[in-house]
Amino acid sequence: MRPQAPGGEPGTVLDTRALNRATLARQLLLDRADTPVVDAVAHLGGLQAQEPQEPFTGLWSRLRGFAPDSLCDLLVERRVVRTHLMRRTVHLVTADDVLAWRSRHDAMLRQRVLGVYRRDLEGVDLDELAAAGREALADGEPRTMAELVRAVADRWPGAAPRALGEMLIAGVLPMAQVPPRGLWRTKDGVRNLPLALWLGRDVDPLPDDGSDPVGQVLVRRYLAAYGPAATADLRAWSGLAGLPAAVAATRGELVAFRDERGRELLDLPDAPRPDPDVPAPVRFLPAFDNAILGYDDRTRIIDDAHRHLSVDGARVVLVDGRVAATWTVSKGDRSGKGGRSGTGSTSSRGGRCDAGTVSVTPLRRLSRTEHAAVTEEGQALAAFLSDGGSERVEVAPG
Repeated sequence: MRPQAPGGEPGTVLDTRALNRATLARQLLLDRADTPVVDAVAHLGGLQAQEPQEPFTGLWSRLRGFAPDSLCDLLVERRVVRTHLMRRTVHLVTADDVLAWRSRHDAMLRQRVLGVYRRDLEGVDLDELAAAGREALADGEPRTMAELVRAVADRWPGAAPRALGEMLIAGVLPMAQVPPRGLWRTKDGVRNLPLALWLGRDVDPLPDDGSDPVGQVLVRRYLAAYGPAATADLRAWSGLAGLPAAVAATRGELVAFRDERGRELLDLPDAPRPDPDVPAPVRFLPAFDNAILGYDDRTRIIDDAHRHLSVDGARVVLVDGRVAATWTVSKGDRSGKGGRSGTGSTSSRGGRCDAGTVSVTPLRRLSRTEHAAVTEEGQALAAFLSDGGSERVEVAPG
């Protein structure tokens, strides 16, 4: 059956497997892509990145021949930025996207900080706080949260320092977390600088006419990377309140489906929706990957019984397109007998680090074929994380 345009009769029902294959295709997890790293970051609408090393594994699982230095170069060249954006979490976003999108997220970001620190910020005028923060950073010197708070705290002696800091770096000031934070195998604290100073351009203002062009862009971009999806899924990904006006404005461009629960799913008409029977390769995902977190209903990729893993920071393994295991990397033997290790070690950029083992813990019993596929992909991951110094994988019994 052909899908019906929104506003007509209910469209085709897409079962969980069909949605799974569509998600894998949009997320570049069905076939590794040859696209440049900056284009992949843009296509995905950013990568969640509060754990600085995790995006490297996320991109390795999605891009053919991914080299960590390619992402490092984008950060240093200021073409990709670490910043608070969707859901008030740190994301890797292209410079063009953060400048275009940040104003649309301002109100949500402030409200999310206030949701945690409202009492601690009583009596603090947020516009005055923003002005004080800009003044403190006007010299162009990146500062830690503690340094920034010390620079403004005398104006609000009764306010909790943590609350002031969180509001400054995640609420009232569009900030970039500058390198070396986020570089490959580099441990460094967060130092912040306003996006306008880091990128040399102010964020784009919202239009005065009440229209929501940025919201419409977000709808299209979200569906390109996550569709078919419900408006509740869009809200879960963005942290914005559903974007109803933007959804209404773009409906004429979209097609509609239904899931097995009867929810309306919207999509771009020409976006890939592979045959549900197309094989899905094993993929190792990093902590907090948006392929899982980018939905309200995550059953297309993870069972409800394991939903907590997506917010607990567990790294997961996709088998036949679904979360079927978790994985970790053990640190190597510092004597050198352990070979070469993966993420977590401190090393100069591009240098090797002490080895470890990729350890996989299945959430269900794996067939022999699945076990072999997990082992093979795990060996490739171990080699990536160690510059070829280790291919050790341990798969625990299911």
